Amino acid sequence: MPGPLIERFGSRGVTLLGDRSRPCGVTFAFTERTGGASGGDFASLNLGDACGDDPALVAENRRRVLAALGAEGCLGRLVCPRQVHGDRVVVVDDAGEAALGRVRAEAAEGADAVVCTVPGVPVLLCFADCAPVVLVAPGGFAVVHSGWRGTLARISAKAARVLCERTGADVADVWAYVGPHVGAGDYEVSEELIGRFRDEFGARIEPSSRHLDLASAIGCALDEAGVAPGRVAWVGGSTASETDRFFSYRASGGHCGRHGAIALMRGTD
Repeated sequence: MPGPLIERFGSRGVTLLGDRSRPCGVTFAFTERTGGASGGDFASLNLGDACGDDPALVAENRRRVLAALGAEGCLGRLVCPRQVHGDRVVVVDDAGEAALGRVRAEAAEGADAVVCTVPGVPVLLCFADCAPVVLVAPGGFAVVHSGWRGTLARISAKAARVLCERTGADVADVWAYVGPHVGAGDYEVSEELIGRFRDEFGARIEPSSRHLDLASAIGCALDEAGVAPGRVAWVGGSTASETDRFFSYRASGGHCGRHGAIALMRGTD
């Protein structure tokens, strides 16, 4: 069976990156920054609601993304956690209104990965240099925010384990997609932080003495968790060098919008 594939495509004026084969029945995409309603530093498809943009414009941008995926009717069930650069995973296993309310309250306390095992519930996490990861398996998916803290804590591997526990899938059946993030050439960090990653993952994540390769560390963690390298797809490039396509906290000096990783299993809208 061929490996996973990430394609760039347009839909309803929005540019997306994803696997249009809908692996395991999951529709997902990484967004770019064009095709939205926001202006200025947030131009134009800003999906983040905590970076200073007009909330009405953020809501419209989220609607446009779901419409581009053919799932606008699911907007009222969207789950979008407050990201805290940790390794907490929340689980959506009931699409009922009361259950979703409880999950949203839990996610609002802080989470950086969401596992979903029910159809019709879209999950969105937002990014501006950190690595988005989407995991899919028979019966569910996970959306993961992996900055340096989450990567060091192996949050993608943890989400893969939770996904398999909740779906009954084997980790060998998991497909992983790593979206746009800051590349090693643009990601200079302290010697102390490089040392922590070297101690955790080995020298393969250290292309130079001061530049951190998040992708290699994430790949290492997934491999050790049992996700075969041939089942992992990557978006190349660097958000910090491609600011015409992506938001970059590093390149913008900290004032910018957020692109997203969004996924759902299709049910009745």
